[in-house]
Amino acid sequence: MKTRITELLGIEHPIIQGGMAWVAEHNLAAGVSEAGGLGLIGAASAPAEWVQGEIRKAKELTKKPFGVNIMLLSPHADAVARIIVEEGVKVVTTGAGNPEKYLEMWKEAGVKVIPVVASVALAKRMERCGVDAVVAEGCESGGHIGELTTMALVPQIADAVSVPVIGAGGVGDGRGMAAMFMLGAEAVQIGTRFVVSHESIVHDNYKKKILSSKDIDSVVTGRSTGHPVRAIRNKMTREYIKLEDSGATFEELEYLTLGGLRKAVMDGDVSEGSVMAGQIAGLIHKEQSCREIIEELTAQTEALFRRCNTWVG
Repeated sequence: MKTRITELLGIEHPIIQGGMAWVAEHNLAAGVSEAGGLGLIGAASAPAEWVQGEIRKAKELTKKPFGVNIMLLSPHADAVARIIVEEGVKVVTTGAGNPEKYLEMWKEAGVKVIPVVASVALAKRMERCGVDAVVAEGCESGGHIGELTTMALVPQIADAVSVPVIGAGGVGDGRGMAAMFMLGAEAVQIGTRFVVSHESIVHDNYKKKILSSKDIDSVVTGRSTGHPVRAIRNKMTREYIKLEDSGATFEELEYLTLGGLRKAVMDGDVSEGSVMAGQIAGLIHKEQSCREIIEELTAQTEALFRRCNTWVG
């Protein structure tokens, strides 16, 4: 499937792996890129030295394009932004902030810049700044989310900007991927399904929690703080919501979740850790390689397009 995104990024399939903190490291990024998508290393709040090491390890595993996702609120964002240029990374996606101050440096180095946006206004502002594409991420996604659903957000952003749009949130199979294209996207960004890939280094407990999830098993915490997060229901989310309902302070709520994602991803504590996953978790029932996931997604999507052509024809 060829789109402006595949041409822009030099990839075979219009599938981008989410830059998930503690999950998106060099093994997963290289696995996705080797399978024809675009793998991402999630810099999160890690120091630049760690990111540099991950980039170099990924280069040993693949010669295909991969990128880095920067959380712009990170205290290390400035240093990571420079590392991207120094290491010759050609794609960067950004979240939790505005990448404008890095654009000149990145563009001079030939870096393709793709911010994650959750509103039309931000997408239009990013286009004016000169970004190459945008990821329109709906609230079905795991982790930190906005308010609009993917179904509502993607077509409005596609209508508002001329740069390519990548749809994210709620894509777990070819039906979701095909729907994104019908809404105006030219690629998809997928997180939760790659969490349970063979190449993913997350603890087996985390993977099993996703694989056993039902449609109603994700919940959003943190709405009262202005920083909503979607995760799988567990003891921690129940305690968090109880504290929110009781009027707990921001500090009390933050203390409850401190280190929670690492606790779940690395230690396998899926009771008191933060098991971030999208609403699509209930659709995922098997662990596969990145190549198997991408081949299945593209085959399903192409079959749906052929069926639609039959209906129309």
